[in-house]
Amino acid sequence: MSTLLQVSGLRVQSGPRELLHGIDLRVERGERVGLIGESGSGKTLTLLALMGLLPEALRATGAARLDGEDRDLLTLGDRASARLRGRRVSMVFQEPMTALDPLLPVGRQVAEILTLHGFAGGARAARGRSVELLDGVGLPDPGAAARAYPHELSGGQRQRVMLAMAMANTPDLLLADEPTTALDVTVQRRVLDLMREQVARSGTSLVFVTHDLGIVADLCDRVVILRDGAVVEEGPLDRVFSAPQHPYTRSLLAVSALATDARGRLVTVVDLGSGTTGAVSTGAVSTGAGMTGAATAAAGTQATGAVPATTPADGSADAVVVTAPGRPAAPQPGPHEVLPDQAAPHVFNHLPGDAPLLAVAELRRTYVRPHRIGRATHVQAVRDVSFEVREGQRFGVVGESGSGKSTLLRLVTGLDQATAGSVRIGGREVVGTPERALGWLRRTAQIVFQDPMGSLDPRMRIAEVVTEPLRGVGADERRARAAEVLDAVGLPATALDRYPHQFSGGQRQRIAIARAVVTRPQLLVADEAVSSLDVSVRAQVLNLLSDLADEYGLTLLFVSHDLAVVRRTCDTVAVMNEGRIVECGPTDQVYEHPLHPYTAELVAAAPRLRAAGA
Repeated sequence: MSTLLQVSGLRVQSGPRELLHGIDLRVERGERVGLIGESGSGKTLTLLALMGLLPEALRATGAARLDGEDRDLLTLGDRASARLRGRRVSMVFQEPMTALDPLLPVGRQVAEILTLHGFAGGARAARGRSVELLDGVGLPDPGAAARAYPHELSGGQRQRVMLAMAMANTPDLLLADEPTTALDVTVQRRVLDLMREQVARSGTSLVFVTHDLGIVADLCDRVVILRDGAVVEEGPLDRVFSAPQHPYTRSLLAVSALATDARGRLVTVVDLGSGTTGAVSTGAVSTGAGMTGAATAAAGTQATGAVPATTPADGSADAVVVTAPGRPAAPQPGPHEVLPDQAAPHVFNHLPGDAPLLAVAELRRTYVRPHRIGRATHVQAVRDVSFEVREGQRFGVVGESGSGKSTLLRLVTGLDQATAGSVRIGGREVVGTPERALGWLRRTAQIVFQDPMGSLDPRMRIAEVVTEPLRGVGADERRARAAEVLDAVGLPATALDRYPHQFSGGQRQRIAIARAVVTRPQLLVADEAVSSLDVSVRAQVLNLLSDLADEYGLTLLFVSHDLAVVRRTCDTVAVMNEGRIVECGPTDQVYEHPLHPYTAELVAAAPRLRAAGA
């Protein structure tokens, strides 16, 4: 192979502060390189510097040479960079909605990329070619997709459009910045397979930025590990993942696997760096997270089996109790069951004589989608869903985007009105109760949303944000309660007088959790609460949720598309598909021995770390 891109001594400065400290990076023709690190490690800054897209306040120095170009990429002006972007170097961004023009149909946006770089045949031919490109990335009915606006497409479809735009002119180098972070496992698998196919067909080199080591293990040939703006380790994938040299790499491998310490807590990079974790176990996530012996060895520890499962003396599998050392056993999950699509409604997880905290029965939500032309269509988001959650239980709900998970949570928490069915919390009915009469529900159940920045008022100080749910409480007690819950989530009291934008993503999620527990609810509902966080912060927030559940006696209803996270967090899991629960039971049983084909597909699609040569 010959070298396509050679980056030497890349530094990025913001005034006197240096953000990147002499990055060296080499990419061969046809090679796939993974750029790995936590949030703030400098991954995205590196890509933006190469693309000439750094904000005006930042300055890049060093050298970046692309084979066949006379000038250094870092010294190109705006006009020269624009000629290069989309033709020889393209980029797929993390959030396509911020990269696509909301006012233009996506077909016109793909065609624009072609015409800007001299596509022969004119505008009409470019529009025809754009439909071919959309068909090439697997969009159903590409002609209709070309006429659609970005908001009319799903997240996975928008990311396919971005890939079609990036590959339209068969570039030599494709830069991908966390393009699958917000996608569920099956859509993520399809996008990754598509990206692999596209770059292989065009002979394009790939630099893939992510904090998910499982994706890198599946996609890349070589890896570069970044930390605090510097390269700490690089090399072939098998060597780095099976015999890492740097302690930080070993820590990332253990944290990515959702490894647990001797107390059953998820290890974090901070824990491993301080040497306070003791023995670390990764064994229970070998299927859900895909961690193998290679990564266990990389963590420099010995598996201890920190999450044992005990079976009744009669040998039946109907009452598996999953516990972790140092944590009280959760209420015993019910049988492992599968519900055929056409079966009658059924209440999962029910044990006779055991009154549930949350009881959902034959719950249905149908939306009416108006048609521009013709009759409206009815969309069944939730179809006759029934299940029960008992006090103290940690109940997970998994499924693809569009499976009905978030709609289900909105119905449970009274944020949407059901078409039919029943939701009872603590014996009181939610469905059909007017909003003005749901004050008791706001005290009993609280929700943590996926995007904390979208759920925190940017104009309110943290003290106001956290205490907003409190009513009839004096100012002094409100501030004392706010300081108490901030301390419980690991934030100092000085945070009370700051604003949400002054915190990192992980800190904002902690603030959202603090606001949820300040009313001391019985039921805590988490909607994709860690999906946008990097691996180390994810472990910290999951530990925090577990600690708060123990301390406050919370019952946890946890929704996620990340199967490994649910496996480590919940004792029982329900699998949703097309608005229905198709399988439910003890988490380890469902993951290790799925009964429904859809569950098996989800487990198989999860990215996994593998041993060298596997």
